This record gives sequence, structure tokens and C-alpha cells, in this order.
Amino acid sequence: MKVRKPTNPEWARKILRLRHSMGLTQSAFASRLHYSAMALSRWERGTHEPPAQAYIQIGNLIGEPESSWFWQRAGFKSSDLSKMVPEGRGILRKSSFPDFEIVAAGSHKKNTNGLHKARLVAIPVLAAHAATHGGKGDQALDLDDIPVHEMIAAPSVWCPHPAMTTCLRVRGESMSPMINDNDIVAVDRSATDPTELSGKIVVSWQRENGLTLSRFLLVNGVQLLESENRDYEAVKLGKNRNWRIIGKVLWWIRHAP
Repeated sequence: MKVRKPTNPEWARKILRLRHSMGLTQSAFASRLHYSAMALSRWERGTHEPPAQAYIQIGNLIGEPESSWFWQRAGFKSSDLSKMVPEGRGILRKSSFPDFEIVAAGSHKKNTNGLHKARLVAIPVLAAHAATHGGKGDQALDLDDIPVHEMIAAPSVWCPHPAMTTCLRVRGESMSPMINDNDIVAVDRSATDPTELSGKIVVSWQRENGLTLSRFLLVNGVQLLESENRDYEAVKLGKNRNWRIIGKVLWWIRHAP
């Protein structure tokens, strides 16, 4: 009697088929997901299952309708969908995802004339906080090591670099009234060049305060982190390894009062 060799898990087979269909080497496909070729090899062999963040990035990479399977594997459900404002108010419309329907917020009439289907990306909300001035954020430097707490969906136009976009919660009030305590900020981790970020809101990491949310300023070669509340002094940054820019804040959302 022949002993049948165990087959690879479905997720391993799907990832392998996807890479082959895209005509990519392991290195090229892994690079698009911002993981190593060794990690991808383990996934394809079924020895290690991808983390939720990797499933999300795969879904974002391939688009609908195939993306829904990978998003669901990461834990994405229809109840996780968020309808966010302001820029996307006119974009969210009916989509072809099997588990939910997207409609324009504030509209009582269904009008499909001239509408284009919106492409959504699933964005992980990490179980971590970035603190405003006067507080301490989580110490994690590598966001890929932080567990995914939940997920939200956003129009692709909000996420110029989906594979490098993650969300964090805010701790503290010193960025109010612009950004409040417990708001969710979307962070583009591909934007870290200080020469292009002056005047932008960023998430940085500092050895003493962990993940920090503030406005970055570059004035006559001096790098500063500033809060909206002027009762807090700006933090002058030195040229050392005790701090670094994690990414630029793209947008933020909050619960209605």
C-alpha cells in the first residue's frame, strides 16, 4: 500500500500559483511584499504560514476579486469595512466583493449612472500606539513585528503605497484639535526622506519615548519635532541613532462623538 504524501496547505498552493501566474521569481515576488525570499519559500512549502500582514499585502497586490480570499485569511470581514471621509466620500460605491456592498455615505438613492468601481485596499490597524508630545508610545521599532489588531478598508487613492501603509492609534492630546487621543492614523512607511517631509505630520521613533506623533520641521538644516499645542516645546533631533522617521501620516479618522 502506497503512503500518500501530505499535500501542502491551501494557502501554500494559492501563493505558489499566484507567483507563477505573475511570472515572478521568489525574490521578485517577495520584494513586492517587502518580505525575504526565504520567508516566501517557507510559505510556498507550507512549513510556515504567512502572518496576517503578509496576507493583507498579497491581497492589495493582486486586487479584486482574488484579494478577498487572502484578506479573509488575514481575518478581514465585512464588518471591518470603514466608510471614511472626507476625500473618499464620492469614491465609495458599489463593489464586486462577495461579502459586502459599498455605498456612498449620506446617499439615499442608488444611482449607478457613470460610476466607476472603486478599488479598495485592506489596511492593518496594529496593536500599538504612537504618543503625542508629553506621553510615551510603544517601543516597537519594526512595525512588521507588531500584531494586527483589526483591519479597515480604504480607497486605493488614499494609499499610494499599499504594501507600506499601516495604521496606528494615537495616545495623548498635544496634537489636538487636529488629531485627538485614540484617533487612528494611516502611516506611509515608504516616506522617510527628511528633505521631503518638512511641515508634514510624521510618526517617528525615539529611544526615550518610543513611537511618537508630531509635525516634522527642517529649518536651516535643523530637524525638529513639533506638537500642535504650543505649551510643549519642540524637540530638536540630533544626528544619532536614538531616533528615526517611521513614515508620513497620510490621513486620520475618529469615532463620532
